[in-house]
Amino acid sequence: FAPISQQDHHLSPIMLRSLLLFVLVAAGAAFSPLPKANARSSTALNMADEVKVGDKIPAVTLQEGQADYGRPEAVDLAELIAGKKVAIFAVPGAFTPGCSKSHLPSFITAQEELKAKGVELTICIATNDAFVMEAWGRTSGGADAGIRFLSDASAELSKALGLLIESPVMVRTKRFSLIADDGVVTQYFSADNEASDTWAPNVLAAL
Repeated sequence: FAPISQQDHHLSPIMLRSLLLFVLVAAGAAFSPLPKANARSSTALNMADEVKVGDKIPAVTLQEGQADYGRPEAVDLAELIAGKKVAIFAVPGAFTPGCSKSHLPSFITAQEELKAKGVELTICIATNDAFVMEAWGRTSGGADAGIRFLSDASAELSKALGLLIESPVMVRTKRFSLIADDGVVTQYFSADNEASDTWAPNVLAAL
């Protein structure tokens, strides 16, 4: 090793300040509280238990898009379904493959059969905004079939039903279908086992 000169034993004021700053930062990091592992967001913590037969559909306000990019209209869900037998199904996202190829089409083609079983109205729910929901209903043929496409953009309904999914992109609604009579859930279909359990043929088989 090269011999250390006498000059090397003396640190300049700048070097001393840098060394002191490093020591302080290291000490602060050492005594800082560790982050909590797997911390859940406040949204998840506040979510209700998953909906079940016998539960009442919560009174929430959803948004319904209008033609030609008109201003979305507020829809009181409890008021809309009061006194009616309705089918409500939700999808994780409008225009997504599984929802567009299977779930939604199953309810479009089942409208006459559902009506024959006493279902007066079918409602499709997603957390996409009202403009996206209107476009999906219009381009898919769902709106022409009589299905109402309602936006739960604030996820208020999804959270109240215990069916909220958090993702890196946006909060989404867990796939489900249900039958409600005068606002009370009489049949509930979860996608926990198979997505097809929430499709219209399975709903019709239970009515």
